[in-house]
Amino acid sequence: MVYAYIMVRVDAGKEREVMKKLSGLSEVKDSHIIYGEWDLIIKIKSDSIEDITAFVVEKLRKIKQVKLTSTMIAAD
Repeated sequence: MVYAYIMVRVDAGKEREVMKKLSGLSEVKDSHIIYGEWDLIIKIKSDSIEDITAFVVEKLRKIKQVKLTSTMIAAD
């Protein structure tokens, strides 16, 4: 298993809407609204780094309100 933390910037005021969309995705294990440069942090679990890439490109970035992401792979 591979875990990743993804910082997400969204349209102003759309944090809760995006979190609700993320809660329906099987890869997402946790998400929080944060303050500062980023709007959300999400924790995902996947089988491989390639699957994390697919999640970011094919699911996360396709959410209209998502403007920018930064992915950090967790090292155990």
